[in-house]
Amino acid sequence: MIRSPVSIETVALTGGVCVAVLVWLRRRPASYPGDAIPPSKQLKREAKFQEKSHKVDAGWKPCVEAQSEVLPHQVSGQQVWVYSSEKSEDPVLFSPANNPNSSDHIFRQAKLKEWKGPQPDSDIPLDCLSVVRKGFSFYQMLQCDDGQWAGDYGGPHFLLPGFVIAAYITGHMDTIFPAPHCKAIQAYLLNHQQEDGGWGSHIESPSTMFGTVLNYVALRLVGVEAEEEACQKGRQFMRQHGGALYAPSWAKFWLAVLGVYEWQGIAPVPPEMWLLPQWFPLHPGRFWCHCRMVYLPMCWLYARRFTFKAAEDPIASALRSELYQEGQKYQQIEWRRYVHSVADIDNYSPIHPFMRVLQEALLLYERFGPWKWLRKISSDFALEYMQSEDLETNYLTIGPVSKALHLLASWVAAGGETDSNSAARSTAFRAHVQRVPAYLWVAEDGMKVQGYNGSMAWDTSFAMQAAVEGGLVSEFKDMSKKAWQWLVQEQVRSLPHGDWRHWRQPIQGGWGFSTAEQAWPVSDTTAEAFKAVLLLRKHACIKAEGVPMPDQHLFDTVRFLLSYQNGDGGWATYENNRGWSWYELLNPSEVFGDIMIDYSYVECSSSAMQALMLFTEQFPQHRAREIAGAIQRGARFIEAMQRSDGSWYGCWGNCFTYGCWFGIEGLLCAGRPASCRPIEACVKFLLGKQNSDGGWGEDFASCFNREYAAREKLYGCDSGSTVVQTSWALLALMAANCKDIEAVQRGIALLRRRQLSTGDWPQENVAGVFNRSIGITYTAFRNVFPLWAIGRFAADYGPRHGCK
Repeated sequence: MIRSPVSIETVALTGGVCVAVLVWLRRRPASYPGDAIPPSKQLKREAKFQEKSHKVDAGWKPCVEAQSEVLPHQVSGQQVWVYSSEKSEDPVLFSPANNPNSSDHIFRQAKLKEWKGPQPDSDIPLDCLSVVRKGFSFYQMLQCDDGQWAGDYGGPHFLLPGFVIAAYITGHMDTIFPAPHCKAIQAYLLNHQQEDGGWGSHIESPSTMFGTVLNYVALRLVGVEAEEEACQKGRQFMRQHGGALYAPSWAKFWLAVLGVYEWQGIAPVPPEMWLLPQWFPLHPGRFWCHCRMVYLPMCWLYARRFTFKAAEDPIASALRSELYQEGQKYQQIEWRRYVHSVADIDNYSPIHPFMRVLQEALLLYERFGPWKWLRKISSDFALEYMQSEDLETNYLTIGPVSKALHLLASWVAAGGETDSNSAARSTAFRAHVQRVPAYLWVAEDGMKVQGYNGSMAWDTSFAMQAAVEGGLVSEFKDMSKKAWQWLVQEQVRSLPHGDWRHWRQPIQGGWGFSTAEQAWPVSDTTAEAFKAVLLLRKHACIKAEGVPMPDQHLFDTVRFLLSYQNGDGGWATYENNRGWSWYELLNPSEVFGDIMIDYSYVECSSSAMQALMLFTEQFPQHRAREIAGAIQRGARFIEAMQRSDGSWYGCWGNCFTYGCWFGIEGLLCAGRPASCRPIEACVKFLLGKQNSDGGWGEDFASCFNREYAAREKLYGCDSGSTVVQTSWALLALMAANCKDIEAVQRGIALLRRRQLSTGDWPQENVAGVFNRSIGITYTAFRNVFPLWAIGRFAADYGPRHGCK
């Protein structure tokens, strides 16, 4: 048989196709956050805080949020703050130069005073289990009466100004922020102002225009005069960077509604986008929920071009000159020229040329249109959508940015522009005012707005897993029973079939990051709460005395978790991914990264896999094949997300130590041996990052730059190691049965040295992150994770390796 000769071109083509197929098969998932950003774009500036401190008045006390007839559902009883003129202990002085993260002193001292039980032993613990016992003896004193742990979840600096602006515009400053609140807000803003006169986008960020413009406005609205030194320095910083004309788009939007920036300089946010057919690739229902739920009220306010009558208000009128270059006349500014302007120090996610072209096209639409009937229909839908969100979330909304915008929109919708008194009596506005305290927190640095209405379910779930692993559930029976009861009652039971008119998928069986009433359950919080419930229900004290949890409720959680797995094998946060990674070409924010779709994350995937595996051990007959398949798909996703150096990037915690912990635990629960290449590579990575004092630590620049950022000294520490990041690294290494026993022992020794005589640990650097560029505080982490790591060492790793 004579074979036809194969040309060199054919061979080359075939080889190229094979290589392309191999590359495609080994490609990174679309959710891969990317390797280190180029050095030219990395965060190199550092925050420099003032030495002076601004004291918070004594008299602030936490209490349980009261029920209200104006709300559609019962509140969950979370902690809110009240001020009393009665004498009380002065809060400790806040030193931002030492640590811009608060230690949550006021709340913790209040809980310690309420405690009626035994005090922790003052003796130095002689073994690891005694360290954990002492730590829980202290931490149980902070538990709220209903069973959850509350704490400071502040950090971002662009949240508080929105609430202040909305309260000021609606004429309800005295109601929402009475005089003691304004003083506490002043203290917060002055404490976090940096030496250069600016404010960062978050507490550890160097000064940005995003943080500075918004916080300057807030400082003026809460009563600080323009002649004060803080305001003079703030104006100097803004003018060095072009003034408010170079603030990012979210800041400009708030300025526009306040009437100190004109709508001609705002990138369009047309409500007509909601009327696009649902199959259309760019329908906003496909966007990440936090993205679409912020731009929802924005588009409604934009369509109305709502503007506060700044010319009639002395402070707002003054801001029209204070926010801009000296001598620049407000009425002569060519606003259209500054639609796309943003200071270099803020431009983390530059607007893509494609998005700029689209925005220019929309500007033409706004200039020559729009059709009135179409705008009315779309605006009416947007308002109805907002009202639905209000009812579903008990007027909390999905988060603080949307909450402040809904507060303002509810007043405008009720006729506030023409009859403020009538608007103030509307049910929606009254309900929104009622829920503002759910977002406020007071610590020694002042009054702030939290990144959510708390992180209670998240923190409580971790705390109880730590107690279980340390073998202390029966010893701390009352604490465990209260936490169990709270977790059981806070499982989401609403929207069993979703609300597809508003792009909500079924949420029954999940747990929210904070409370059930907020009605936005998250995959990883659901999984961690589910793990805590599954572990606790096996203990005799829970079986005998705990409130029952029907098996069907557990099955609902399994259905929830299985339904949230994405096509790439991973789990996203609030919903299944509905779009594509190229949506980031349309990211309009400038200051946040990867906000357009709900990506799959290593942390969410690992949590979900561990929870499902734990469930299968207790219910081996329930959807076993589906669960097994889901876990294996999840493992392949985690493997594909691993970086070439063996690490995993932490998308929700700071940073690689966090990602590595979840990566290793996820692969192990899927049956991967500790000796497999991905786990061994990660162990090698972690051991290579251990500091000379035995610990681990990363600056927030790790998150921003996507590159491990070790420092000689981190906030609140005497070295470059922190107890939280050391704990994450240790949990990962012990799960992987690390053979370098001495390295693990040195890490445990650091945690033991850092424990205070009370059983507490000191507050150190920022532990949380979102959207790549914003840090957020978790004051509970300094207790929970050292307890978990030392407990794992005492109960498992230490005995297996013959060490104490």
